[in-house]
Amino acid sequence: MNRKISVGMAVTIVILAMTVTFSITMLIAMRLFDSTVSSVKEKESMYNKVAEVDRYVRSNDYYTIDETVLYDRLTAGYLLGTGDKYARYYTATAYTELMNQQSGKVMGIGVELGMDQTGYARVTRVYEDSPAQEAGIVVGDYITAIDGTDVKSLSGVDAVQSRLQGEAGTIVNVTWLDSKAASRTTDLTHSGYTSTTVDYQMLDSVGYIKIRQFDGSTPSELDYAIRSLTTSGAQSLVFDLRDNGGGVLDDAISCIDLIAPEGTVAYAEDKNGNRTIIGSSDDESKVELPIVCLVNGNTASAAELFAASLRTMNGARLVGTTTMGKGTIQSSPQRLSDGSAVSITVAKLICGDGSCFDGTGLSVDVERALSAEETTNFYDYTPEDDPQIQRAVSAAQQLSGTTTLGGVNEAASSAAASEEADSAATEPENASSEETASSTEAEAGSKAASSAE
Repeated sequence: MNRKISVGMAVTIVILAMTVTFSITMLIAMRLFDSTVSSVKEKESMYNKVAEVDRYVRSNDYYTIDETVLYDRLTAGYLLGTGDKYARYYTATAYTELMNQQSGKVMGIGVELGMDQTGYARVTRVYEDSPAQEAGIVVGDYITAIDGTDVKSLSGVDAVQSRLQGEAGTIVNVTWLDSKAASRTTDLTHSGYTSTTVDYQMLDSVGYIKIRQFDGSTPSELDYAIRSLTTSGAQSLVFDLRDNGGGVLDDAISCIDLIAPEGTVAYAEDKNGNRTIIGSSDDESKVELPIVCLVNGNTASAAELFAASLRTMNGARLVGTTTMGKGTIQSSPQRLSDGSAVSITVAKLICGDGSCFDGTGLSVDVERALSAEETTNFYDYTPEDDPQIQRAVSAAQQLSGTTTLGGVNEAASSAAASEEADSAATEPENASSEETASSTEAEAGSKAASSAE
């Protein structure tokens, strides 16, 4: 039998519901208010402290304060205080230079540099049709002064490169030492030239590809390099990622898509642990050749993702030394009202298989560090005689079953034969053939590297 609810009962239920809703809303509002007030009080305390210091300094400081420098340092200090070691502050001038450089308004003289034991900037690469090439600067020369400033007084290679940059049509005065140790000085006019991020060549049966960084042109350059080497008969590929600090993450993912089979490449994980797919590869252009990635302690960020993805998705082997371990994602520079800008970490970078190399780096399958003597001679090496490249090439040839690179693989074959004989005599009878083969390959590779050294 249906029972009717009286009007009074209905009104009572409605009032109770409204009371419960109001109570819950008030509780939430009070908590939000308390949180807001606490946050406001903390900020007020921070600003009061800064104001207190400011009043004292301005009343007693002997030196005249440069307001622009003060505000820049305060902002940079704030970012430092957040604990975000990858956060970066750009002054208004630095941000303008960055934008001009990215748009092509500001350019260098067409060289890549490295600092060695001399303290001067050694030229490691000269671009075609660049001002440097036209002036006669070649690989191996040393830039000693820029606009009269001794290079040794500058803080690192980035500072040197910055001094060499300028708007198209402007002039920079450069002094350098040529191969005969003769000092030469000339004015170079900034003008356009073609720069690339990918170099490639055949090393016997191995296709060697050097990727210096990942930017907008890298995917097309890499695609061309892979196709050219494959057409030339490459039986395996070595990707040299040493000193590749990353670059543009989206462009690195596009490069991975050229090589890897179908699958998820990377996730972005926010501070609450929520993951969003930021990159995938399809099955249209995967590379079937054996792959080796050559890495070192300066291989970072997007370059680490590239190496990790190829190891997971293509079975690539990593040769060299443990990578940097920078597995975070930074925002594009956010412009502020005064023309300056900030970039901060916004997420953690997670590989497609769920692993993360942030803080740990990628361990290698074949360790090959440079000795002290080899490090000293680093800029003198070519792909044909660089000991780390030779080791990577040897590993690639082992994977593909090919032979001989300047005697390196004859030694590897001899060492492998010797190891197989020793292994057959010493391995327990019940050891699996797979374990024995793996041990033989690793030890043979180590002896091949030693003979190359």
